[in-house]
Amino acid sequence: MLVRTDPFAELDRMADQLLGARAPRAKAAPRWMAMDAIRREHDVELRFDLPGVAPDAIELSVERQVLTVAADRSWAPAEGEEVLASERGHGAVSRQVMLGENLDLERLAASYDHGVLTVTIPVAAEAKPRKVEIRVGASAPGPEAIEA
Repeated sequence: MLVRTDPFAELDRMADQLLGARAPRAKAAPRWMAMDAIRREHDVELRFDLPGVAPDAIELSVERQVLTVAADRSWAPAEGEEVLASERGHGAVSRQVMLGENLDLERLAASYDHGVLTVTIPVAAEAKPRKVEIRVGASAPGPEAIEA
């Protein structure tokens, strides 16, 4: 259903959490955005954490089987303000997710609420499990006779 493109991204994230910020930066760019992926019977739902990002600063695109989320959270102190601490990440961030071919990308839908971007992708009709009728007796199609 989903394919990770960077096997080391999770290791980088954990190292950043364990070791903390490497050095103070005036405009720290977050290296990743947290994502949850849920598979249900008829769709796949992806949830991306984008706290503090204005809805118009989010770009969502799909090219072939790759979903790309890009966002920008930026701020600057107003004139006369002095920054005493700057620990929250800000700047540009993007993430790409490889999607399976069994998803209907034409019917993809997205919503943004309370800092969470939710992308819902229906499973394609031809990929859904279906019951196959089993015919019994004379109504069953039989093998055709082969003439010698």
